[in-house]
Formats: sequence, structure tokens, C-alpha cells
Amino acid sequence: MDLSRLRGCGTAIITPFKHDESVDEAALRRFVEFQISGGVDFLVACGTTGESVTMSEAEQSRVVELTLESADGRVPVVAGAGGYNTREVIEKIHRYEQLGADAILSVTPYYNKPTQEGLYQHYRAIAGATKLPILLYNVPGRTGCNMEPATVARLAELENIVGTKEASGNISQIAEIASLVDESFKIFAGDDSVVLPVAALGGVGVISVASNLLPRLVTDLCHASTEGRLAEARKLNRQLTPIFKAMFIESNPVPVKTALALIGLIEEVYRLPMAPMSKANRAKLEEVLTDAGILAMAAKA
Repeated sequence: MDLSRLRGCGTAIITPFKHDESVDEAALRRFVEFQISGGVDFLVACGTTGESVTMSEAEQSRVVELTLESADGRVPVVAGAGGYNTREVIEKIHRYEQLGADAILSVTPYYNKPTQEGLYQHYRAIAGATKLPILLYNVPGRTGCNMEPATVARLAELENIVGTKEASGNISQIAEIASLVDESFKIFAGDDSVVLPVAALGGVGVISVASNLLPRLVTDLCHASTEGRLAEARKLNRQLTPIFKAMFIESNPVPVKTALALIGLIEEVYRLPMAPMSKANRAKLEEVLTDAGILAMAAKA
């Protein structure tokens, strides 16, 4: 793929389910269209936000396939393929490669907590097994494993490891990564709340949760931040901060799927162990959406 297209706002898309918990293919197609018409730069299918770990391999492949078909080349499609079994990750990447995925987002192994050398060898094996561009994904709050800047810098030397989604929440760590890698290595904010500071450090965009709900506004924030339009970026960041916080009032993707159901884009269905929001948190979420005018806009649509 043309790597210049892999920048800006990428939505880590949710996976809509029907009431019987099967993948809602029609809703997924509509949702991809909603994202593209909202101006996002690329899509990430079968990431954490997509509840991929609760889906079978066949379901994951079908979601990637549907996303690719629906996008129809208008935006790049990145497929999520990570885990604690290196061989299985490689097999999954091969399936996505055959489907036509443009790139891979691969989260660090979780639970088995490899050393930094183990992380390096894991990604080195993945990179050697595919020609697809690979984005690393560091989210220690989820995985119990932090990929250190020196390890990222080593991996950046491999030809098809082209960037990282950094969701450590540690700005100092992101700054250190930026100081160790070439400017061609793509650093994506892994949290919506740090799009602006990561852009200031040389980041090229965000892989976003909130853009599921507000694709246009989050994309505008991302572009303003990366293009140095700071006054506009600050204004948008202030506007969006309550939404960003609300998206993590409970474990992702429950709040964002609840919000999308409230505005009528999907059915509110999760797969265990994800469960509906508590009444108290649901009320807080509805208050934020009301204050932002999102529910009123949906009612008029």
C-alpha cells in the first residue's frame, strides 16, 4: 500500500452484533459507510474495540472481509492480529493478507508477559512472515506488558514494521520513542485524549475509539493537531474531552457501543465477559451525550 495514506484518524471500529450475538453484517456495512462519510482516514477492523477476542477465527476473517468490501479502496483497512501465541498470530496475518488487508495492527502478547528480548523476537518473527506493513500496539494497561522505547527502536529497523500505536498514556515514553526512531516511523496516539501532545512530539495521528461516535470531529482534531493549527486543535480538544472521558467510564468498548445504540446506529449487544453498563454509569454517559447535543442531533436525523 501507499504508506502515505496511513496517517490521520483511524477508527478502531466496533463490531455490531444481532440479538442472537451473531455478527450483524448489514449494520457493519452501514457503519463503515458512516465512518467514511465522516471523513476518517483509515479503519482498523478486529482490534480490541471490535471485541475480536470474543470472536471465532472465521468471524474475525469475515469482519475484515466485510470491512474491506465496504471500504472498497476508499480508505486503507488495517486488520488487528495480535496475541500471546506467535505462530497463531502469523497464521491469522496470512489469512488477512489473502483477504487483501492493507496493513496489520499487532498488540503485544498479553498474560505471558515476555521480556523485551521476547517482544523483539515475537515481532521479528511476524515481520519475517509477511510483506504487509505492521504497526506495533503497546497498551500495558490491558496486557500487563510494556514495550520499552529501546525495543521499539530496534523493531523500527525492520523494513515492514512501519509504526506504533502507543497507548501507554506515558507522554515521556512517547517522547523517548520519537527521539530514537527515524521521522518516517509512524507514531499514533493510542488514546484520544493525547492526540494533541503526541502530534507535538511528531505523531502522525490517532487510532481512535471516540471516532466511532464522532468521526468528523475527531478527524478534525487529528488534522488540526498534526498540521499545527493549534488554536483550532485546542478548541476541539476542549470540546471533545468530556466525550473522551465518557468513552472509558467502563471498559472499552461498552461505553462507545452504548452511545452508538442510543443514537440508533447499532443494537446494544455485547459478548461476555463484556456486559451492559451499570445504571449509574449509563446515566452519566447519557448526561455527557445530552450536554454535547449528540442525542438531540440523533433525534432530528
